[in-house]
Amino acid sequence: MRVVIAGGSGLLGQALTGQLVAGGHRVTVLSRTDAPGQNGVDVVLWNPNGTADIWARALDGADAVVNLSGAGIADRRWTTSRKSLLRSSRVQPTRSLIAGVETCRHRPSVFVQGSAVGYYGASLDDRPIDESHGPGADFLARLCLEWEDAAAPISALGCRLAIVRTGLVLAGRGGVLPPIARPFRFFVGGPVSSGRQYMPWIHVHDWVALVAWTMGNTHISGAINASAPVPVTNEEFSRAIAHALGRPSWLRVPPLALRTLLGSELADTALLNGQRVVPARALAAGFRFQFGEVNEAVANALSEA
Repeated sequence: MRVVIAGGSGLLGQALTGQLVAGGHRVTVLSRTDAPGQNGVDVVLWNPNGTADIWARALDGADAVVNLSGAGIADRRWTTSRKSLLRSSRVQPTRSLIAGVETCRHRPSVFVQGSAVGYYGASLDDRPIDESHGPGADFLARLCLEWEDAAAPISALGCRLAIVRTGLVLAGRGGVLPPIARPFRFFVGGPVSSGRQYMPWIHVHDWVALVAWTMGNTHISGAINASAPVPVTNEEFSRAIAHALGRPSWLRVPPLALRTLLGSELADTALLNGQRVVPARALAAGFRFQFGEVNEAVANALSEA
């Protein structure tokens, strides 16, 4: 199978690329920088501006396209300019990919669109959220909705569209876990605020397996939640980190500190509230998680740091 990945330089893109290559597949990464490829990986320079260009030749004859493009959600405060970048870095590459597929003589059979569980909106509600729930109303929910809507025209081009709404990815060498775990290593870790907010999480190995499974199963289309079967509260997640590191979990992070550091909108949306997301469609279709329990998942991820 030949797979084209946009956004292949990030944590998820690298993990997926490595697994596909190890499985004997050929991977083409669309990159904004002309970096050299590895064995089994071709790198094609692109400048996604909403249209297709010479790079679109890489899509012709590919079996699958995976779109993971987008600037980091929680890397910086959500200023007006940052929000604009978060939007453009997702919507413009998606539109470019659609335009590129349209030019192909032999179009990919499946288009895997990245998204996030932020689609459902942030709250302290403890009701389970599956793929049948509609979008929320906060900035992150609107961003995810627009990102997903940008991919919708691919269906009219004969491609199966699968939208992977990803939770917090647990990995030892990137993503959210290392910075969250750092205070615990110095005996000053603990829950955020009340700790009641749910954290939909997934181990990076399960995320890769789920995406590969989605590409290979022709009956899977539409939205699918990429989160572990048992979402946990922030307090439970904090205890899992503490247990894995042999540290206490006692020093709560006050909301004011987060709002001062990150700005109120980012802090409230991404950290002080959450979503109790469950992967109903994946489970119903037969996908089996390797890491379904948070203590095992956190311990394994930290062991790979």
